[in-house]
Amino acid sequence: MHRVIGVRFKKTGKIYYFSPGDLEIEKDDYVIVETARGMEFGKTVIGMKEVEEQDVVLPLKKVLRLATDKDKMTIQQNKKEAEKAFDVCLKKITEHNLDMKLVDVEFTFDRNKILFYFTADGRIDFRTLVKDLASIFRTRIELRQIGVRDEAKMLGGIGPCGRMLCCSTFLGDFEPVSIKMAKDQNLSLNPTKISGLCGRLMCCLKYENDMYESAKKELPDLYQKLNTSYGKGKVTGLNMLERLVQVEIYESGQVIEYTLDELLEEGAIAAETTK
Repeated sequence: MHRVIGVRFKKTGKIYYFSPGDLEIEKDDYVIVETARGMEFGKTVIGMKEVEEQDVVLPLKKVLRLATDKDKMTIQQNKKEAEKAFDVCLKKITEHNLDMKLVDVEFTFDRNKILFYFTADGRIDFRTLVKDLASIFRTRIELRQIGVRDEAKMLGGIGPCGRMLCCSTFLGDFEPVSIKMAKDQNLSLNPTKISGLCGRLMCCLKYENDMYESAKKELPDLYQKLNTSYGKGKVTGLNMLERLVQVEIYESGQVIEYTLDELLEEGAIAAETTK
């Protein structure tokens, strides 16, 4: 078992585990930690706990110390400098006539590197741009190409539901989303209806997918024949969320709505499927 805390460097960024050492750190404390790219300022979002060895990447990086007011002022200053760097980089991109869209600029805590995040349709030769930026800022420069989902996460916005984007408010990681999820939930396959601001399938299609997959295994298929107490019929409608089945009786043409439990109690016998 390893004693760890969970630290997040951005509002909705990924959570990383660090070793607190002998420090007493509580949730919502700000800390200075050692990372692969140097010292970083982060917020503790998971208080001290013990986790299994297979749940962490060893060796664990250490928490160097609790953050001070001076550290917080440094972060604010870095943000102001990042805004200036953003404008400078935009001008240089225009000068070099590069087909790329600058999304965000970030200084590392100790200011030994500046990261420029951008999107582009293909590969970009930005070697001359890096040289120009390095000569201006006199520090290490990293240009990082990101996808459209990452761009939406960084910039934020309002989704089709009228709420702030999930990715920019609480989602730490992107999970795979497929068109099959939309089909299983009987949603319109119109791209404008099931796509987010990023142009990709909406992340929220994943939220109830497990429940729909479970319901699909338990409920009969659409158009499947059933023997009921009212006579033989076929399934004409399914309500996955409430586990309801609509059965059209052949003889009377009547549509009877059953719960899954009622079908099981009646011992409805499934016959072959017909389309």
